[in-house]
Amino acid sequence: MTQTPVTQYDTPTVIHWLDGMVESLSGLIGQDRTIALIGIRRGGVDVGRYLLDKLRLAGVPIAEELGELNIAFYRDDFSSIGLHPVVGPSQVPFEVENRHIILVDDVLGTGRTVRAAMNEIFDYGRPARISLAVLVQRSGHELPIRADVAGHHLDVAADQYIDLDATNMQVNIGRKK
Repeated sequence: MTQTPVTQYDTPTVIHWLDGMVESLSGLIGQDRTIALIGIRRGGVDVGRYLLDKLRLAGVPIAEELGELNIAFYRDDFSSIGLHPVVGPSQVPFEVENRHIILVDDVLGTGRTVRAAMNEIFDYGRPARISLAVLVQRSGHELPIRADVAGHHLDVAADQYIDLDATNMQVNIGRKK
C-alpha cells in the first residue's frame, strides 16, 4: 500500500496538543498515587515519554517508569491489515494490580489497538481503572472506545491515515492508495 502525505501538523502545533494533554491529565490524576503510564508501541511510547516527563516536571505524583506494550499478537485483524508481527517483549516494570493505568497511544482510530492493549494489560493483573490518553482521536471508530484525554480530534475520511513522526513531533495525514 503506497501512502502519500497530504496534510502536516507542524512541531509547535503538536507540542501544543501534547501540553494540553498534560494539563488535562494533571486534573484527571490529581493526587492519586496509584498512577502508572503504559504506552502502546510505537507512537504511544513516544507520546507517553513526553507526557511522563512533563507530568513529573509539573509535580504530578508518578513514580514509575513508562510501561511499553507490544500488542502484535493481541490484534484481531492480522489478515485485513497485512500485519506481520515483529516479536518484541512488552515491558511493564511495575505491578498493575489495583493501579490506575493510563494507557497512551498516538492515534485512536478503529479502537482495535486499544482493545488489544487492554487484553494484554489484564495478563499482568487487574487494574483498578484504565484511562485512555491519545494524541489524536480520529473519526471512524469500529468499537465503542473513546479517549478520556485527547490532544486533538480529527474528522478524516476512511481511506486516510494519520501518522505521528515522533522524531520531529509532527502529524501527517495521507490518503491510502
